[in-house]
Amino acid sequence: MKIAIYGQFYHKNSETSTEVLLDFLQKKDCDVFIEDNFFNMIKHEDDIEKDYHFKTFTALDTSYDALISIGGDGTILRAVTYIKNLGIPIIGINTGRLGFLATIQKEDIEAALTEILNGNFKISERSLLSIETSTENKDIEELNFALNEIAVSRKNTTSMITVETQLNDEYLTSYWADGLIVSTPTGSTGYSLSCGGPVITPSANNFVLTPIAPHNLNARPLVIPDSTEIKLKVSGREESYLVSLDSRIATLKNNTVITIKKASFSVKMIELEKESFLDTLRKKLLWGEDRRN
Repeated sequence: MKIAIYGQFYHKNSETSTEVLLDFLQKKDCDVFIEDNFFNMIKHEDDIEKDYHFKTFTALDTSYDALISIGGDGTILRAVTYIKNLGIPIIGINTGRLGFLATIQKEDIEAALTEILNGNFKISERSLLSIETSTENKDIEELNFALNEIAVSRKNTTSMITVETQLNDEYLTSYWADGLIVSTPTGSTGYSLSCGGPVITPSANNFVLTPIAPHNLNARPLVIPDSTEIKLKVSGREESYLVSLDSRIATLKNNTVITIKKASFSVKMIELEKESFLDTLRKKLLWGEDRRN
C-alpha cells in the first residue's frame, strides 16, 4: 500500500501522533512518503526521522492508495490541494480542535489504521465548489476549487459590501453585508454554521448561501440544489474585495463577476465502519448533553 503523509505544522500537539503513526507504518508492508515541507519541519524540530527510512514527495499522482493528514480540519483542506482530482482517499488524524473532517483521535491511531489496512472502511464522496472569474486572476486559476466554501468579504474597510446574486441567471437578491458564503455540505459545519447557516449531511445534493452579518436583517441562509450556477458581483466603497477558497485568499476588483458551480470531481474521505456523520455531530456539537451544571 502506497501512503502519503501530510502535515501543515509540527508542534507539541502533533509530535506524539506523528511518532505513533510512523512507528506503526514502519512495521507494516507500506510504501510511505512524507510531504517534503512537513518532513523538513520534523527534521528541524526533532530527531524523529533518524530511525526511519521514509521517502518524501512534493506532488502526488494516481499511484497513491491513501493520504493521511496530521492536524485539524484546516490541514485536510490544505491536503486537498495536493490531491486535486486524483481520487486519492484521505483520512485525518486530529491534533487540532473541533475535527469534523479529521476524525481519528490520538489514542485511536493504531486501531484505526489497522482497520484501514485490513480494508474495513467506507468511502464518503464529498462534493466541491469550482470558481471562475470574469477577469484573470492567477491565484484563483491555479487552484480554482474548494471543499468547504467560497466566500466573498469586505477588505480594508468597516463599510459593508453589496453582493448581487443570480441563480441560474435569475436575479435572487443583493445582499448588504460583510460578505456572503457559498458552502458545500462538508463546509456547512464550518464558517457557514458560525454565521447561522444550517447543518447539511455530506451526501445531500445541496449548497448553502449564508450572508455574513447582513444589514438587511430578513436575509436568511438559503439551501439550493448543487446543480445551480451561482453568479456574484460585488460593489462597495473600496475598489476591491476578498474572495476565499477554504483558507486561500485572493483580491478581486469591484464588479468582477464570479461564477460558482459544482466541481467536476469529488474528494474521497475514508470513514471507519463504526463512524457516522450523525455520531460526529453529537460528539462535536454536544447534542443531547446537559452542560448547565
